[in-house]
Amino acid sequence: MPFESLGEYIEALEEAGELKRIKTQVNPELEIAEIMRRLMYARNQPAVLFERVEGYDIPVLGNAFGTTRRLQIALGVEDFSEIGNRIVDLTRLTVPSGMLNKIRMLPKLSGISDFAPKVVDTGPIKEVIETQYADLESLPNLKSFPKDAGRFVTFGVTVTRHPSTGVRNLGVYRIQIIDDKHALMHWQIHKRGAQHYEIKKEHGGPIEVAIIIGADPATILAAVSPVPEGMDKFFFSGIMRKKGVKLVKCSTVDLEVPANSEIVLEGHVNSNDLRMEGPFGDHTGYYTPPEPFPTFTLTGLMKRKKATYLTTVVGKPILEDAYIGNVVERSFLPLIQLLQPEVVDFTMPAAGWFQGLAVISIKKRYPGQAKKVMMGLWGTGQLALTKIFVIVDHDINVHNVDEVIWAVTTRVDPKRDTVIIDNAPTDTLDPASPMINLGSKLGIDATTKWLEEGYTREVQQLATVDDRTKAIVDQKWNVYGFR
Repeated sequence: MPFESLGEYIEALEEAGELKRIKTQVNPELEIAEIMRRLMYARNQPAVLFERVEGYDIPVLGNAFGTTRRLQIALGVEDFSEIGNRIVDLTRLTVPSGMLNKIRMLPKLSGISDFAPKVVDTGPIKEVIETQYADLESLPNLKSFPKDAGRFVTFGVTVTRHPSTGVRNLGVYRIQIIDDKHALMHWQIHKRGAQHYEIKKEHGGPIEVAIIIGADPATILAAVSPVPEGMDKFFFSGIMRKKGVKLVKCSTVDLEVPANSEIVLEGHVNSNDLRMEGPFGDHTGYYTPPEPFPTFTLTGLMKRKKATYLTTVVGKPILEDAYIGNVVERSFLPLIQLLQPEVVDFTMPAAGWFQGLAVISIKKRYPGQAKKVMMGLWGTGQLALTKIFVIVDHDINVHNVDEVIWAVTTRVDPKRDTVIIDNAPTDTLDPASPMINLGSKLGIDATTKWLEEGYTREVQQLATVDDRTKAIVDQKWNVYGFR
């Protein structure tokens, strides 16, 4: 059964030996973040629940998704590609002809309805509702690095509604606290929340927003997933959970949030109130410089009586976001293969902060196919922001950096096999791009070259061992004294 709340997930982590309770008093100003980073850099350390946070009566949960095992527990799967396969199955549903085929389709249609979110009257999130006295500074928001501009909400799930279609989006954007009623919404221009904001700005007036701090794991992870355009993120959460999410209406804005959330901030983002946000120590390992972003104004706060504050820290890889990114990568491989059938495997190495580099293996059938895949992927959703693509043959393991480097150095002629695209969109956080949001792309075709692709010299053959010799050595391996 899927987890209904963050609390249920915490219990499961504790039972699995994946949680450490810290009873020593800790400070949300730099101390908590440094503890979390040290644990993540040490690898395979537990999630941490800070039970005594100086100045606050709310415990703080960190590194909640900081290992592959924890994410498998969170989503109830061993292979994250199962999630992507569910989406692909939905896209392949067609209206059946004939009564018998329609009857056979009923179980599938019923399964789809099971994924849909359901609005209920109330839930634990409505145990405490504050409007006039709602206060952003009443929460244990973290300051992560010395030169950060202040304290930030780092793992808030921001809910917006498309002003025209009504489709809801969930996104994780950092939020800088200004005072008890105001914060800055760092939604990058390429993100869907920012798109909703821009559309609303054209019609005039602020856009309503709800920020969820702590929910069931599937809803949190759905927020960071690049789902197909037009798909409601709460519906996608249901696909991940294999069960629809229960939602309740907010108290001061016309939005819905999970009934079992921990904390929800309600308010609006005003396009007429821009302020300088940052600096902030980000997942590239550099401070993001100050930029103007719109102001969030708090109108209400809902929370459980015994709420837990969920947070994360970013910085030079590899930290918690690397493991979350791996789930996204594995989950969406089936969708990539639906759009680009020649793709065999795909990875975005964590050290490249995901948007920096992707390695793709393909089953090559015709000359120039690697470049076709590059162009197709650069035109697909958030992959448009990926700076470097390396395309290799299907016999290369994209997860083995040694094999990838070997392919690049033995199958690439720099002049013939590299593509540079100028004036292309880049990740806002890319510290190397010459302009914010605009730079260049590099495509490297590391596939074996054919005559039609300009390889005119004699084709060199791979040096491989014959099967007979392999069998002899396999048979005598223990006799040699090896184990």
